[in-house]
Amino acid sequence: MDHIPQIKIPATYMRGGTSKGVFFRLRDLPEAVQMPGEARDKLLLRVIGSPDPYGKQIDGMGGATSSTSKAVILSKSTKSDHDVDYLFGQVSIDKAFVDWSGNCGNLSAAVGPFAISNGLVDASRVPKEGVATIRIWQANIGKTIIAHVPITHGVVQETGDFELDGVTFPAAEVQLEFLDPADEGEGEGGGAMFPTGQLVDDLEVPSVGTLKATMINAGIPTIFVNADAIGYTGTELQDAINGDAKALAKFETIRAHGAVRMGLIQHIDEAAKRQHTPKVAFVAKPAAYVSSSGKPVGVDDVDLLVRAMSMGKLHHAMMGTAAVAIGTAAAIPGTLVNLAAGGTTRTAVRFGHPSGTLRVGAEAAQVNGEWIVKKAIMSRSARVLMEGWVRVPGDAF
Repeated sequence: MDHIPQIKIPATYMRGGTSKGVFFRLRDLPEAVQMPGEARDKLLLRVIGSPDPYGKQIDGMGGATSSTSKAVILSKSTKSDHDVDYLFGQVSIDKAFVDWSGNCGNLSAAVGPFAISNGLVDASRVPKEGVATIRIWQANIGKTIIAHVPITHGVVQETGDFELDGVTFPAAEVQLEFLDPADEGEGEGGGAMFPTGQLVDDLEVPSVGTLKATMINAGIPTIFVNADAIGYTGTELQDAINGDAKALAKFETIRAHGAVRMGLIQHIDEAAKRQHTPKVAFVAKPAAYVSSSGKPVGVDDVDLLVRAMSMGKLHHAMMGTAAVAIGTAAAIPGTLVNLAAGGTTRTAVRFGHPSGTLRVGAEAAQVNGEWIVKKAIMSRSARVLMEGWVRVPGDAF
């Protein structure tokens, strides 16, 4: 009986921040997959183990959560002032599509280390000791990320004492700078940080009501609403929402109507094909709670509370790109995020999420009546978990 042999493709399985993904060098991919299109999507779906009606991704590298169903393709940058081009794919778990509409801020922390270790960065830019400054072109959204990667004895340092809530073990700190993080925007909101022109809008959501919402294009398009307006306190952990089908449907309805309002889609039906963006998050003033690890978070430990949805579920910590949106919105007086944090002018904010706390900095200014943010900064860590080859059936793509 004839059978299709498996092929093997060089790959690295990495953790970046509170996410994991399969990393590829563009040149290592099969020729048919080196260009965007159906073949590329089919290959990545098979690598990750999707679509899986069981929702477990047992027959692939995915971990059955939005944080672990990810793929990254890297190459030497085609831009003279950058080191590496970074393309991110959010792989659907139960559906046959890959969403290329946004970035992954967490995996951004692993891009610099991978690029250095895999020969994508000129050796002259990597010191023997110290910190390598890696200029990353984020191809999904057309933005620059600067990664500060620690180097010891000429190689990437992965171990260290930097602790990140949502990650069990300490590692080396990688500081990320997201330059001009406001999204270029799509549709009628093109180029505006606030695509509706307002810091706070009345968002009409059928079966939910009219919600106050801050809709922002920064890091990743995000819709912020107040926790108490949708029946929450902001102290919720995953189990409080992810097992509630009605709650998940409500968040998806909010997301779809917000996406239309932001000009990201033309009709709510299109939201099903754009799961990665926009995100929906709810905010609240500081309150004490116990994180998912059992670590207590006190009122004085945070400036505000934020919970965010990712790919239809409450995220176990916080997406890195959403953290950029949080920091940016917190820096702009009058947004729901800023008001939840006390309404004062600030250049950094520490927020509580289900796994603990996170600090993110951003500086905002008004220029000709428009808000701009030149940079958002946060620290993550990254580590190689496994490297070698990933195998897929030869007819997978």
